[in-house]
Amino acid sequence: MFNMYEVTDKGIARSLSTSDNGHEDEPEVMNSRSPSSASLRLSQPSRRPSSIRTLSQRFSALSATEQGQHEAVASGADHQIHEEIEEIKRYEDFTTIDWVQDAAREQLRRKARRKESAGFFEREGGRGWRRKVWESYDAGQGWIVVSLIGAAIGLNAAFLNIITEWLSDIKLGYCTTAFYLNESFCCWGAENGCPEWHRWSSIWPVNYTLYILFSILFSLTAATLVKSFAPYAAGSGISEIKCIIAGFVMKGFLGFWTLLIKSIGLPLAIASGLSVGKEGPSVHYAVCTGNVISRFFDKYKRNAAKTREILSACAAAGVAVAFGSPIGGVLFSLEEMSSYFPLKTMWRSYFCALVATAVLAAMNPFRTGQLVMFQVKYDRSWHFFEIIFFIILGIFGGLYGAFVIKWNLRAQAFRKNYLTKYAIAEATFLAAATAIVAYPNMFLRIDMTESMEILFLECEGGHDYNGLCDRKNRWSMVLSLAIATVIRMFFVIISYGCKVPAGIFVPSMAIGASFGRMVGIMVQALHESFPNAKFFSTCEPDVPCITPGTYAFLGAGAALSGIMHITVSVVVIMFELTGALTYILPTMIVVGVTKAVSDRFGKGGIADRMIWFNGFPFLDNKEEHTFGVPVSHVMTTKMKVLPVSGLALQDIEAIMAENKFQGYPLVESRNSNVLLGYIGRTELRYAIDRAQREGRVSPNAKCFFTPPASSATRNSSTTSAPPITFEGIAASSGAIVDFSRFIDPTPLAVHPRLPLETVMELFKKMGPRVILIEYRGRLSGLVTVKDCLKYQFKVEAQDNPRDDSALAESQARLWDLLNRAGGSLTDIAFRLSRGKIRIGNRRGQQDHAWETTPSGDQRDNRSPIGPGSRRYVLDGTEDVDPGVELDDQ
Repeated sequence: MFNMYEVTDKGIARSLSTSDNGHEDEPEVMNSRSPSSASLRLSQPSRRPSSIRTLSQRFSALSATEQGQHEAVASGADHQIHEEIEEIKRYEDFTTIDWVQDAAREQLRRKARRKESAGFFEREGGRGWRRKVWESYDAGQGWIVVSLIGAAIGLNAAFLNIITEWLSDIKLGYCTTAFYLNESFCCWGAENGCPEWHRWSSIWPVNYTLYILFSILFSLTAATLVKSFAPYAAGSGISEIKCIIAGFVMKGFLGFWTLLIKSIGLPLAIASGLSVGKEGPSVHYAVCTGNVISRFFDKYKRNAAKTREILSACAAAGVAVAFGSPIGGVLFSLEEMSSYFPLKTMWRSYFCALVATAVLAAMNPFRTGQLVMFQVKYDRSWHFFEIIFFIILGIFGGLYGAFVIKWNLRAQAFRKNYLTKYAIAEATFLAAATAIVAYPNMFLRIDMTESMEILFLECEGGHDYNGLCDRKNRWSMVLSLAIATVIRMFFVIISYGCKVPAGIFVPSMAIGASFGRMVGIMVQALHESFPNAKFFSTCEPDVPCITPGTYAFLGAGAALSGIMHITVSVVVIMFELTGALTYILPTMIVVGVTKAVSDRFGKGGIADRMIWFNGFPFLDNKEEHTFGVPVSHVMTTKMKVLPVSGLALQDIEAIMAENKFQGYPLVESRNSNVLLGYIGRTELRYAIDRAQREGRVSPNAKCFFTPPASSATRNSSTTSAPPITFEGIAASSGAIVDFSRFIDPTPLAVHPRLPLETVMELFKKMGPRVILIEYRGRLSGLVTVKDCLKYQFKVEAQDNPRDDSALAESQARLWDLLNRAGGSLTDIAFRLSRGKIRIGNRRGQQDHAWETTPSGDQRDNRSPIGPGSRRYVLDGTEDVDPGVELDDQ
């Protein structure tokens, strides 16, 4: 049973951290309750201690007249205090946002504005129309912001598409008529090249060498920009944005520099030939755009709940411009990104996606009317016997997702353990290796979006790429597509996660498209070999029965669903790409089979697994747990509590200095442990600084977290004085300091025997940062999201024990092999240049940046998170946080 006196409005999960002495940091909670709500919390059954009854009477003693006298002053002062505290919290990295409390404060602001504007027009006469105009602007500010953000996202997407295509083609040749044109614009209207487009040389090895050099240059530039100016611009960003929308603060992740470097580095990374895509980073730069623009409006500058609406809408717009799918973007934001998605947010997301795609369509970057390059139309239907082959594609999508997720996490663990200091060298090496291997293969040589456009097309209508539709080349094409599938899969595993802007949507779709086209060609050959078989009896004569392009299209959808574990949004995205209603059912079949196979191998897509891998404090709404234990098994009992009266100011400062707890429960006394409230560390620090700033406060001044007892002696009188505030500190000679306005008198409290599953649902649905455990009014402990996750990891480790020592040894052997290979190359370069070229350390010279562990393997001295390492939840107290792997956080 719940033992709560009031279910308070709290925000989503908090920052979880560990203090120097190893205890869990308590989260901070900001007090936005009025005295009336405090009286609800404290005026409960009469069996409670007399001090609580006295406190309740103290809060309710003021008459209605006196409340009216002090209401205006108090509300103005409280509003200023809240604003100042919120400004402080904006600069606290790796903390979390109290969503519902933020929304409650917004409701109070609206109420205050309505009360202020009531009768303003009658009082002010002709000047009242200005207030009406301002109120109309304030009401429509959200739509103005969403429109501006959508237009900016559409413009950015259009320019990035144009630049990416030109950089990708410049590796192969140049346009003689205009150097700034890519191949398709240079040869407008021609199917297979034109005289105006020249290769760099007629000699194949020269073109091969230039292709590799361009790839190295682009990758080196992108990695250098990311490391030097915006480390957060690396990777996809979807995992982090999910946590940010849920309430986890990562300063700079959505800042202007991240937006700028992401927009510059993304075309370079894609053009380098790395097996990375732009769809995930499109979500990141779209959300960055929304965050930067919304900061110019006061309505969103300090209101986290309003900003969350904008971020969710921007995520939808990012997917919309990446796939040319506005409805699919809204569904993606609903299905994958947002843990809280009310109807209002869905409407904002729809409008933002609409504006972004409209601007992108108006820009028309490909001059074909298509929003994305691989948009395609099918005018042929499918046959029921093809369902067997559609199921095969679905099985492939599920197996592909499970395989890539498993091995990519191992590659990420190796990267964290050994390659953190070599981010630029790693990205450059991967680009060079990809270029060397990819150039000989016709499907790997070109950009992935261009390859999908080719693989999706029907053979009829003159669409033929290097004999792809030629029957004489059929089996060589099957072999080339199979090689492209395997090689691309390998490079996706090792490339996704390197320190350049990198997504995994398009690489996965390209892999699925090559596999699907290969299956389609084989089914077409099977039909042509046995045209009169009963199996193909539904095929019409003299009409092509099998369309290999549709198999590529369905294979791309299967791979996307398998890697992300999303269903409905994939179906809608693929439908909007083709505009073919007839292929909705095959797409649903393929995605359904993919989902079934994927769930068989593990829950959660690559974004969810990266959240787990990086240790972000995120409780997934899609997960269900059955622990069968009460919350008392998980709660923290070693807490630092503060008595509500009697502590000297210097004692409180000493307590705060000796730990990094983010909040403190308030009790009647340390002996009775009767719970009276909670105060966050930020609020307490602010209150102390304000007291010292506004008056001469003695270090021995007594601090009260409830109104001092001197006012309680007069609580029966109707002329009771208001509580002592900072303005009266000087007059009281600094003897008493009243912190009562900063406390949370109604913290969420539950019974120790409440099931842990219910407590986790409270964290997911209500989002409190901390839940206190009290038994018969006495504080027993507290539980946070971190405690729940730690217990979850412990149970999972017990249920699925595994020994990762073999994996760690294999990683150590691989690192040793790479060191030897690097040393050999260094020696060769040193000898050939006669000592003029030195690449790193020669063999025999120890790199002091690494240390040798007792097991003998060399590791970065920072503790990694991942397979083979101790699982823990990310906090914000590390000097260099391994969870996000930044060199200069």
